[in-house]
Amino acid sequence: MSVDAGTGRVRLDKWLWAARIFKTRGLAQAAIDNGRVLIGGERVKPARALRFGDEITVRYAELERVVVVRGMAEKRGSATIAQGLYEETAASIARREAERERRARAASLTPIAGGRPTKRERRRLDDLEGSAFFEGSAFDDDED
Repeated sequence: MSVDAGTGRVRLDKWLWAARIFKTRGLAQAAIDNGRVLIGGERVKPARALRFGDEITVRYAELERVVVVRGMAEKRGSATIAQGLYEETAASIARREAERERRARAASLTPIAGGRPTKRERRRLDDLEGSAFFEGSAFDDDED
């Protein structure tokens, strides 16, 4: 883990990558440029130097994480080291858990799509289309 010896600061994009918040540094830079990463509620540039105690808000998909900087690193290390670089706020954890539960409830209510019909089901549908059930409906091909 290397840190700028003079100031003890690290670039934001490198830190987000080293802390394993983003998989690549390029993704971290893109998120910063698109305004999905805020420090103290303000947009910043990828080269912004981090300080201990900075509060970083990261939005991706429908999730928002708020973390406080507790350590500095420019190089990506193990996951256990990365977890020591930041501390997620209690409010952020609660919001993520609530969102996870909401998604689980929504998934349980969503019917499972049957996919394409089998050959047997297709033949039954074809037979049904020829029956009196579909005559005069929008499915009727004979519009003379």
